[in-house]
Amino acid sequence: MESAPRQRLKWVRMYATTKNAGLTCDRCGISRPTLREWSRRFAQLGEAGLVGKSRRPHRMPSRKVFNHERDLILSLRRERKLGARRIQIELRLLHAFELSITSIQNVLNRAAVPPLRKPRWTHPPQRYSRPVPGDRVQMDTMRIAPGVYQYTAVDDCSRLRVLGVFPRRTAANTLKFLDRVVEEMPFAIQRIQTDRGGEFFAEQVQRWLATYAIKFRPIPPRSPHLNGKEERSQHSDVDQGLHFIAPSNVGSDGQCLVAAMVQFRR
Repeated sequence: MESAPRQRLKWVRMYATTKNAGLTCDRCGISRPTLREWSRRFAQLGEAGLVGKSRRPHRMPSRKVFNHERDLILSLRRERKLGARRIQIELRLLHAFELSITSIQNVLNRAAVPPLRKPRWTHPPQRYSRPVPGDRVQMDTMRIAPGVYQYTAVDDCSRLRVLGVFPRRTAANTLKFLDRVVEEMPFAIQRIQTDRGGEFFAEQVQRWLATYAIKFRPIPPRSPHLNGKEERSQHSDVDQGLHFIAPSNVGSDGQCLVAAMVQFRR
């Protein structure tokens, strides 16, 4: 008999001899519930009941991954190129056990499995150039400095652009710039494409476009790439250092910057 069951047997026999639980507990240094528990087990099972039971929990939330489960995870990754979430679904539906995504990812990391790589996009990018000059003119504004705003209009086909600088970004200044664009571009403008700025959605601006029979096409939110030519034009001006304009030199009509049809080749 091991030392622990032998010690418990002494407690039970002393209690059976003295019939005094308090005296037994004082001499043995145990509590009354402990004495009652081992006395009950000895009465039911004899000396076999004095052997301690396993303390392993019935449920283990932090259960580790077993070897056969680890082999199954690695085989799914190697043969079918599945990610951690897809592996979790496969284990739950086809193999009747479930692991967390973190546990599956830990198995992959310990095995030094390289990450999945998406195939490169092989299709050529879609170009938005229009075949006819004036079919679409991209327009936007940019804040150069406090009290200085640049208006830029770029033709989608010929890359001709018209620039203007104004002290504010308002509907009235937008109308002045539109008049300059219509005057300086050598072809009829059929469509204006802008972002969703308030200076372009003003009622007087929309009425002006309807008067000149020019269609208005706002781009979707968070999609500046659709106005890519105009965006690259403004970035080119910043890179070349063309924005050294003092606010005091900006007139209300935007004439401080010599309006020009500048051909943009970038």
